[in-house]
Amino acid sequence: MRFVEKLLNISRKHHSLVCVGLDTDRERLPPHLLEESDPIFAFNQKIIDATSDLVCAYKPNLAFYEAYGSEGWNALKKTCEYIPETIPIILDAKRGDIGNTAKLYARALFEKLKGDAVTVNPYMGKDALLPFLEYEDRCTFVLCLTSNQGALDFQLSQVDGRPLYEMVIEKVLSWNQKNNCGLVVGATFPERLKRIRGMAPFLPLLIPGVGAQGGDIASVVKFGTDKNGELAIINSSRSILYASSEKDFAQAARNQTVKLRDLINLYRKR
Repeated sequence: MRFVEKLLNISRKHHSLVCVGLDTDRERLPPHLLEESDPIFAFNQKIIDATSDLVCAYKPNLAFYEAYGSEGWNALKKTCEYIPETIPIILDAKRGDIGNTAKLYARALFEKLKGDAVTVNPYMGKDALLPFLEYEDRCTFVLCLTSNQGALDFQLSQVDGRPLYEMVIEKVLSWNQKNNCGLVVGATFPERLKRIRGMAPFLPLLIPGVGAQGGDIASVVKFGTDKNGELAIINSSRSILYASSEKDFAQAARNQTVKLRDLINLYRKR
């Protein structure tokens, strides 16, 4: 099954555009979980159990696992194996290197971790992305316009009178020969999100920046979804994962996910 088909199937089944970012910080885990043999996985397992009927995807950020070496990698692998097969896994790795390096990154993420999608950095150009694009049933989400302040340094810089991120979109559209590309677009630039959706009406958009980063839900839904109110993957991490630091953390995470899903759906109907 191709990525977009898998995404739409679960999104329609769960009536959801919510992606839970599994940015699991060991230092922020509820204290009682530190007694577990694998606290990171124990936390993720409870979060997944509490939210798997509410989401359209999960997005582990690899930095939160790689920082702990083999322990973190094992926790990540077990997390990916635990996520129900019907729910896409987006591995937020932001890889971007050339030649055999990119080929091995793609193998690790798509074959070893069994990710359905990955985030990549396009700065080194097409040959850095080609090894990922060879996996036709997966999706390669290319960084386009991010939510952080540093986006001003390059992404919004003018090149021949146009912002650089627009050139990225045009390149991605030309590379999308197998219909397996997507874009990462931050929620904190709503008018630019509108422009991006207009340039790429059929691409899935991974949209971080709501919740703790302050992106406006109404604008994200209005400008980020396609003509059918779909193909937007709206990610929230910290505001869901750390809704509580007590033993009720999983229920608190579920409550936050329900709240976000329902708010998104409210604006989808307008």
